[in-house]
Amino acid sequence: MKYVDGFVIPVPKKNLQAYRRMALKAGKVWKEYGALEYIECVGDDVKPGKLTSFPQSVKLKADETVVFSWIVYKSRAHRDRINKKVMKDPRMTAMMDPKSNPFDSKRMIYGGFKTLLEL
Repeated sequence: MKYVDGFVIPVPKKNLQAYRRMALKAGKVWKEYGALEYIECVGDDVKPGKLTSFPQSVKLKADETVVFSWIVYKSRAHRDRINKKVMKDPRMTAMMDPKSNPFDSKRMIYGGFKTLLEL
């Protein structure tokens, strides 16, 4: 079954195009090293909940939007091999510096997920 890295990221609305440019570059690197899919989605119908929600999870501010992203791999081992290469790639160096990111990386949520069901 496939393996997925998932991300929830607060992005200032004024930085959305800069984020898109950064994601396009990063996605090309991940795909070059073998990721099956690289998807970036921007919040459209994402309301604060009463107990929890995407906005609450990243402490979303009024001038921000939520980006929900995922990268698909063949397996956890495949993901680990790809990420090792991606993190060493010089094209990723600037993107890994939190000071130059178009979003607050301290409020980003991410994790790896095993597939439970695939139709």
